[in-house]
Amino acid sequence: MHHVNIVTIGLLLFVACLVAIATRRIGFPYAVGLVVAGMGLSLAGYRSGVELTPDLIFTLLLPPLVFEAALHLEWKQFRREAPLVLNLAFVGTALSAAVVAAGMHWLTGWGWKAALLFGSLIAATDPVSVIALMKEQRAEQRLRFIMEAESLINDGAAAVLFSLSVAAINGASSTPSGMALSLAMTVFGGVLSGLAVAGALLVVAGRSDDHLVELTLTVLAAYGSFATAEELHVSGVLATLTAGMVVGNLGNRRTLTERGGDAVIRFWDFATFLVNSIIFLLIGGREANLPFAAYLLPAATATILALVGRAVAIYPLSAIYSGTKLAVTGMTRHLLFWGGLRGALALALVLAAPPDLPEHDALIGAAFAVVAFSIFIQGLTMPGLLRRSGMLAKDG
Repeated sequence: MHHVNIVTIGLLLFVACLVAIATRRIGFPYAVGLVVAGMGLSLAGYRSGVELTPDLIFTLLLPPLVFEAALHLEWKQFRREAPLVLNLAFVGTALSAAVVAAGMHWLTGWGWKAALLFGSLIAATDPVSVIALMKEQRAEQRLRFIMEAESLINDGAAAVLFSLSVAAINGASSTPSGMALSLAMTVFGGVLSGLAVAGALLVVAGRSDDHLVELTLTVLAAYGSFATAEELHVSGVLATLTAGMVVGNLGNRRTLTERGGDAVIRFWDFATFLVNSIIFLLIGGREANLPFAAYLLPAATATILALVGRAVAIYPLSAIYSGTKLAVTGMTRHLLFWGGLRGALALALVLAAPPDLPEHDALIGAAFAVVAFSIFIQGLTMPGLLRRSGMLAKDG
């Protein structure tokens, strides 16, 4: 079985390489090409035997993606943009989740439990898709930073909100004060876990001038911060995000040697290519086998509500900063709205939904429909919108 899995992964990566070559030659978004390839393999009868499960996404695939992106978030710019980014990520996620939950309850007749779960999981914009898009299209620096930082923290916020919803369903404290305390502990516990793990490993790395040792310690920082946080029942996504920022801002050119810093950037760039490839191929294979027709009404309603929820999160909250140093233009708001792609995290969360919910299968169908719309409609139109907006890097 292990041999079959190794061969399967090798085949998937070979397909990913072919897709990368083809999409870059014709100017087609790489992530969309991978999903199409995954669907094609599935429709042709190929079964990889690799299941897209919550454990696979959370424990193996998500940490390196979050860590690599966080490596490039400069602390000075993050501190400057923090009020805007944190407001969009936390308040925006809550607003978006509330809009979707209310809509799914009143428009499709779902119970409040299923509606709240769905609202929390679909509010998560996907850093995998967003960051891949921003890199490919060479977006203007501030726009890219805001979109990437917001999607990373948004992921953590949505995961926390989902966990709180599951806990409330299972009978944990659902009072406003109890949920607020749980939220604070989950968020700050995740941040502290990331600081502790990355800080300790950087101290060790500072005692070595071997770039391979330094590189290995960053791998431990990525996965160790996530695993430690999850073991403590706090946010693994925020822990890995924090660990990545610590390594990126304190490790490179400080604790790490010059050779080690260069090796870290190159290795994690390669790692994200591998992980992205696996995720989007598996999403395509799963999309091809879902009976969307059986859940057409909730799927269509969920897709519309996800867009409405994103609009409610972006436009009013960004307008608060008009006339300040954090003001965003009207076009930036449009790009933030339309570029809020959904992907791997939403699918991981929906697959982890309690199986005894009456709407369980409809939840999965609706979530995959929203992700499909996000990838094929938003993902395909964003490059053109970016070009027409004129918000590309000057050297792009």
